[in-house]
Amino acid sequence: MINPVHLRTLVEVIRLGSFAAAAARLGYTASAVSQQMSSLERDTGVTLFQRAARSIQPTEAAVVMTRHAAKVLTDIEALMAAASRAQESTSQELRLGIFPSLATYVLPPILRNPDWKKLGIDLRVSVAEPAQTIQGLRAGGELDVALVYQVGQSGLAWPHTVERQWIGDDDFRVVLPAAWGIGTDSKVAATHLSDMPWIMHHPGTSDATVIERLFASCNLHPRVVAYSDDFHASLEMAAAGLGAALVPELALRHRPAGVVVLDVPEIRLARNIFALLINEKRTAQVQLFVELLAETMHRLGTTGNG
Repeated sequence: MINPVHLRTLVEVIRLGSFAAAAARLGYTASAVSQQMSSLERDTGVTLFQRAARSIQPTEAAVVMTRHAAKVLTDIEALMAAASRAQESTSQELRLGIFPSLATYVLPPILRNPDWKKLGIDLRVSVAEPAQTIQGLRAGGELDVALVYQVGQSGLAWPHTVERQWIGDDDFRVVLPAAWGIGTDSKVAATHLSDMPWIMHHPGTSDATVIERLFASCNLHPRVVAYSDDFHASLEMAAAGLGAALVPELALRHRPAGVVVLDVPEIRLARNIFALLINEKRTAQVQLFVELLAETMHRLGTTGNG
């Protein structure tokens, strides 16, 4: 499915002539714009730009797609306006299940966004981990939409009556105590981190299994000094010098002083974030909320590039 956020970015890139100019206009980084365009190329199977060291050149396909994108975005804006008008006479209750870091860092900016008030949604929120949230979607459950994540092909299952819509990716990063003397954004081989003290997920969880396999494939054998499924606790312990940790970018938005973030090329792992929607509850208002959620994640700097 093509993300309308990417289409809006494409229109600005073509109109302004560069990723940097479009990024400044939309409030992104140039890197985020580049990632969105790469994602759009993958989703459509079309090469949109010829990239050189210091410039980009749009292809004819990009120009044609931009004309169609402008029409699609106009239709979306009309749908948003219709939802705004409907707000005066009707409000849809939305029972939302959401996992903690999304509730902490993504939902509040949405609720402060003027576009949110135009949707006419009466929100009811339940914050829980994905496995618990999915239970609320089952027959007779207490939820209409669940926002969940998967790490790799971890074992989440949901009812066949539910539709899954990808929202974005939340990349994991390696963090170390600053006291260890390694500079932030340093590029370090995974084997150099072997036998160091680590803060790891509790064994037996699906996330822990995926991470353990990844570390083993990199010949990284951690010396575990703590088990924690709470990323904020892991960050605070790392800042205090206890050990290294693998933490998603959303949790790093307010990381404590005393930790550094590393680039470990062999460790490429993300939480894939999805909205699970009950089909009969998927109104125009709910769909616009999901799009607003995806756009907010992009603005916060999560990768969103699949």
